Amino acid sequence: MPNVAQSTETDWVSRFADEVIAEAERRAPGKPIVCASGLSPSGPIHLGNLREVMTPHLVADEIRRRGYDCVHLLSWDDYDRFRKVPAGIDPSWDEHIGKPLTSVPAPPGSSHANWAEHFKAPMTEALGQLGIEFRGVSQTEQYTSGVYREQILFAMRERQRIDAILDRYRTKDKAGDQAGDKKKAQPKQQQKGKLDEADVAAAEAAAEGSGAAGEDDGTAAAGYFPYKPYCTVCDRDLTTVTAYDDETTELSYTCACGHGETVRLSEHNRGKLVWKVDWPMRWAYEGVVFEPSGVDHSSPGSSFVVGGQIVKEIFGGEQPIGPMYAFVGISGMAKMSSSKGGVPTAAEALEIMEAPLLRWLYARRKPNQSFKIAFDQEIQRLYDEWDALERKVADGSVQPADAAAYSRAVRTAAGELPRTPRPLPYRTLASVVDITTGHDEQTLRILRDLDPENPVTSLDETRPRLDKAERWITTQVPVEQRTRVREEPDTEALAQLGDTERESLRLLLDGLDEHWSLDGLTTLVYGVPKVQAGLEPDAKPTPELKVAQRSFFALLYQLLVGRDTGPRLPTLLLAVGADRVRKLLGA
Repeated sequence: MPNVAQSTETDWVSRFADEVIAEAERRAPGKPIVCASGLSPSGPIHLGNLREVMTPHLVADEIRRRGYDCVHLLSWDDYDRFRKVPAGIDPSWDEHIGKPLTSVPAPPGSSHANWAEHFKAPMTEALGQLGIEFRGVSQTEQYTSGVYREQILFAMRERQRIDAILDRYRTKDKAGDQAGDKKKAQPKQQQKGKLDEADVAAAEAAAEGSGAAGEDDGTAAAGYFPYKPYCTVCDRDLTTVTAYDDETTELSYTCACGHGETVRLSEHNRGKLVWKVDWPMRWAYEGVVFEPSGVDHSSPGSSFVVGGQIVKEIFGGEQPIGPMYAFVGISGMAKMSSSKGGVPTAAEALEIMEAPLLRWLYARRKPNQSFKIAFDQEIQRLYDEWDALERKVADGSVQPADAAAYSRAVRTAAGELPRTPRPLPYRTLASVVDITTGHDEQTLRILRDLDPENPVTSLDETRPRLDKAERWITTQVPVEQRTRVREEPDTEALAQLGDTERESLRLLLDGLDEHWSLDGLTTLVYGVPKVQAGLEPDAKPTPELKVAQRSFFALLYQLLVGRDTGPRLPTLLLAVGADRVRKLLGA
């Protein structure tokens, strides 16, 4: 039996796997271990929702690595009601509010059959790229095919006991539970007023992530009924149950559209249990041992807390083990336009970063730790950190927890994820494609010159990382921050240079040929001010020397790109090319 992580990897994933395996052995020895996630395809499924899937994926994958049979259920809550028309969608879609998501037409121009499928598709594709194996369960299919019929009839028979359980919590937290129920969490930081604009948008998207948020719990004037029918005339859930007969299973309801009828619940398939009963029913039905939930479940009347009572007292099952997962923020999200101002999705993140990096961001933090995913310049620092981790793994100096997070990022129980054969620094690639504007021949020339002793011979060696960096430059970096190399020398600025500045340019130009590589040019640009100060090129910098270096760098940036800053100078010089550098620096 594979035993990869049992003793060597002591990270949060391993600890949860230990707990889940032990609990599964106690609950259902010898049966496949069930981990679960739930997503509502009510709109773009964003990077906060990805934690709902990534947390059980990592635990399920660790369990599989150890040789156990483990299934990761992904419940698509596509039978939830359509609650609101998102920004950017034709307001006429409001006629569909209250219908199941699978009965709402897809947004204009979509090739998908309905609203739910339109938002499920990109998430499914992204999960595939991320190496996440799951068994998808459509709640529309489950309910409309009668899979839950016995559970529904049972819940209706036990409605008074369910109502009594709910009543324990109704007075405790009426307001809190409406603010983002069903596992999609408002972060604690928001209550403390510490979120920036991007985080607030992400928090709002998280709260909007569920079709069941703010759903009623089944209370009606005629009594308590945990089942909500969709109207057979208008297909909306603007219905009120007025009577139910346990013997005949006849259920009467009226709808806001004016329709009313009596149906036989033993045959009726157009409705669902209210969320606070539906979730625990599914825990028992599927035998779920592990499922995380959002931080809103620390509140007394939340679905997770109430569900724990209902699954035990009504359905005779047990609540899953599962951590509360914290908020995932975004840095630089304000520049995003592809989700019409919303929070970016996993698919959008995978356009600008490789799958192992995105997996790593979730694997290296405990579920209760919040973190940010970078869409701005910070992505370059993240990639530097990732590359440094790879070097530590290669030379054996990596710490155990970091090694575990790395292992979970680059491979699953099924095998290795695709990698870039030659992973050049992301910031270098971004700078190069910024200057070449994606011109392949020019890009290859520059990348070849980075390390003449071991030159890049084909751009394919640097892909997909090169493509991700190019996508980042073209979609996330504002036009005013893009690098534009001068076409002609700034003759006026060159004419006004003092002797020291002219001397610094001469020293640089004289050393270009000898130093034409990334390392060589790094030594050269930092060394010119040292030589001018009468020091050796490898002398340690003093505060005065750092000032001189900054002035020299600003001079080069002004003469090459007309700004005081820009990409790292060695990369910029390689990208501009020796002949053009000489021309722009007045040689």
